[in-house]
Amino acid sequence: MTVPVGPAAGWENPLRDTRDRRLPRIAGPSGLVIFGVTGDLSRKKLMPAVYDLANRGLLPPGFSLVGFARREWEDQDFAQVVHDSVREHSRTPFREEVWQQLAEGMRFIPGDFDDDTAFKQLKDAVEELDASRGTGGNFAFYLSVPPKFFPKVVQQLKKHGLASPPAGSWRRAVIEKPFGHDLGSARELNALVHDVFEPDQVFRIDHYLGKETVQNILALRFANQMYEPIWNRSYVDHVQITMAEDIGIGGRAGYYDGIGAARDVIQNHLLQLMALTAMEEPIAFDAEALLTEKLKVLKSVRLPAELGRHTVRGQYAEGWQGGEKVVGYLQEEGIDPKSKTDTFAAIKLGIDNRRWAGVPFYLRTGKRLGRRVTEIAVVFKRAPHSPFDSTATEELGQNAIVIRVQPDEGMTVRFGSKVPGTSMEIRDVSMDFAYGESFTESSPEAYERLILDVLLGDANLFPRHQEVEESWKILDPIEEYWAAHGRPAQYASGSWGPTEADEMLARDGRSWRRP
Repeated sequence: MTVPVGPAAGWENPLRDTRDRRLPRIAGPSGLVIFGVTGDLSRKKLMPAVYDLANRGLLPPGFSLVGFARREWEDQDFAQVVHDSVREHSRTPFREEVWQQLAEGMRFIPGDFDDDTAFKQLKDAVEELDASRGTGGNFAFYLSVPPKFFPKVVQQLKKHGLASPPAGSWRRAVIEKPFGHDLGSARELNALVHDVFEPDQVFRIDHYLGKETVQNILALRFANQMYEPIWNRSYVDHVQITMAEDIGIGGRAGYYDGIGAARDVIQNHLLQLMALTAMEEPIAFDAEALLTEKLKVLKSVRLPAELGRHTVRGQYAEGWQGGEKVVGYLQEEGIDPKSKTDTFAAIKLGIDNRRWAGVPFYLRTGKRLGRRVTEIAVVFKRAPHSPFDSTATEELGQNAIVIRVQPDEGMTVRFGSKVPGTSMEIRDVSMDFAYGESFTESSPEAYERLILDVLLGDANLFPRHQEVEESWKILDPIEEYWAAHGRPAQYASGSWGPTEADEMLARDGRSWRRP
């Protein structure tokens, strides 16, 4: 039986009104091919996200999922693995009827990335799904594989005609970070990928940009009048962006050693968060307008003159975390005892433009820190004049707006208030907004939003190659300095990083927030 091919990619529903917010955007006829489908990312994030999208009714009835990996599985084996992953990791309740519809469109292709026979099988599977499931020739290829395999997979897709869509259809490539390990390798990789896919067909995943709270930075700033007038050097003292993890490297020694915290997190996640925090208002909420404004920020970044005083790297040593004794980084399985890889990094950056001149941005990330948290803290200057005597305000800190990206997504505003009583005493209080309390709908997982956007062709939340290259231009000089100067400072697991990081801020008369 042949199912009619779905409507062309540019088709729009004439009955739909853009003002009607009741209906979510639903992907058209399409399929997803995941390379490296047996990996942790695929099992814990991607496949559960696909199921959650299907469960929410956001995927077309004929949606198809193709797995490609070095396992001798049959289609039913693959379906069982997806079933188990979904049951364990999905956000929405498991429903048998949704699962059955999804399972009918699942296929598995065993093979290596240089195996021409396997890619011919993949092409046959894609054509068969077009006919049997009505995917309309629309497929996204998700490269959930180590970066060294990106060029091989992309070239194989080109060689076997999988990157070229039939008329009226689309093909897209989704690439996980890290995108290169420095500016040279990023440019080389961009050239290889763009030789096969047009720039607007390439979606570079930064899962942080799929989080509701990150998108809320733009809503907070540009949909409200109360914040934007003070979001500048006249009122802001400094900005701290922190991404802390309470886990070690786990089983990722092979990937992590030689990469380190700065390349793994600062180059993409934290510089993206900084760009969204510091950018000017875009002319529209679309990919091109957002790219224009984020690029202005990244191109305006100024490194400190003395990198030794204003950058810090560290390695976690043994210590106590979560009530148990944990080993240091150099004692982890698979790590060279002489490794200089950083598991903690803190840097100070400036932004040379009219809005932010003179305001330092402090970025830090680390593993085995006090708790898992990601937040952006915009810390304001003290009032220029206080009519209260110093004893009344000795417990008063600086006003701050703190955007919590994860966990406990939301926002805190810190300000001074009078303590009840007969004397005039002022101390800090906090006003809190939490997503879970203010909205009845739970936030979708970042990968749900991003996979749906790939299928819809919406590139708003995906860094473009220009942003990737500008980010490497910022980080490369720091990495080169670190490579030539000493070793990472040691810090106890469960602490908030090396004392050198505290000293870095103390030189500026500031201190790190305790999240």
